[in-house]
Amino acid sequence: MTDRSEKTRIRRWRRYLADERAEGALYRELAERYTGEERDILLGLADAEERHEQHWVDLLGDDARDPGRASLGSRLLIVFGRRFGSLFVLALAQRAEGRSPYDADSDATDAMAADERIHGEVLRGLASRGRRRLAGSLRAAVFGINDGLVSNLALVLGVGATGLPPQTVLVTGVAGLLAGSLSMGAGEYVSVRSQRELLEASRPDPQSQHALPHLDVDANELALVYRARGMSPQEADARARTVLSTLHLDDTGSITAVGDDEDGIGSAWGAALSSFLFFASGAFIPVLPYLVGAEGFLAVAIASASVGVVLLATGAIVGLLSGGSLLRRALRQLAIGIGAAGVTYVLGLLFGTAVG
Repeated sequence: MTDRSEKTRIRRWRRYLADERAEGALYRELAERYTGEERDILLGLADAEERHEQHWVDLLGDDARDPGRASLGSRLLIVFGRRFGSLFVLALAQRAEGRSPYDADSDATDAMAADERIHGEVLRGLASRGRRRLAGSLRAAVFGINDGLVSNLALVLGVGATGLPPQTVLVTGVAGLLAGSLSMGAGEYVSVRSQRELLEASRPDPQSQHALPHLDVDANELALVYRARGMSPQEADARARTVLSTLHLDDTGSITAVGDDEDGIGSAWGAALSSFLFFASGAFIPVLPYLVGAEGFLAVAIASASVGVVLLATGAIVGLLSGGSLLRRALRQLAIGIGAAGVTYVLGLLFGTAVG
């Protein structure tokens, strides 16, 4: 082996060593934000990175004393870990582990390559917990912002393409912003409120719980309640016996069944306000060029470019948090949004020509 190839190999090993140390430090830093099982899992990942680190130390010998800086990606992960939410960092780390170079490097052991792949799955599992908690609010945020962006851009471009004065386009855009935001807020309020009322209508009467301790365990009507809710006779009987065996008094002295969870629908007013704000923030962007005095094609270009940038950003965020391709999600979001607005713009041009 030539001196040049040996030096290249040592540089690669040192980079691997620096990256392993950085990743171990990241997992230990993330572990400080968690408790219980999640904390133990992250510390376990840090221990695994230390084993990989030792492999490169053994190969490098004296050259391991100062491996230099970690790769840019590893350094950015640490920076993001200190400044942003844990879910964001876990999603990035998951992608990083999935791109490990160990599969194609004969100097890394098969066990190390397998570890890195499994680490990606471990991080996927940890991130999925946060994704489930975030799913509802993320859906509302992305839907609200994108709906505001696309619908108001389409409205502004469609009206502007007919040749109407910029002041008319501005008033139309502001009206679309207010109408859409109020409609989204009202719709979300009615939706959440109706869902809560439907669940409340289906929830057992609290007063009926006082009768539970007096039921005959061998022949009780509680099983009929579960049969009425769709269970088979055998399932209903087993469920009734379980409930009767797990009764306890709560803090108010009333009888409840262990494991009775509250629904996680949230506040109707909170959902309405967030939908209003998300839609309004998206709908404001297409109007902005007209607010600062832009006209004609310049206003159309600025509005379209601004909306396109935000669509790319929201698509990339969804791709990142979902563990998918950032570029594919971003381009999909852009194509859908600009495509819909483009159709409206063409129709506006045709209508303006026909009227003229």
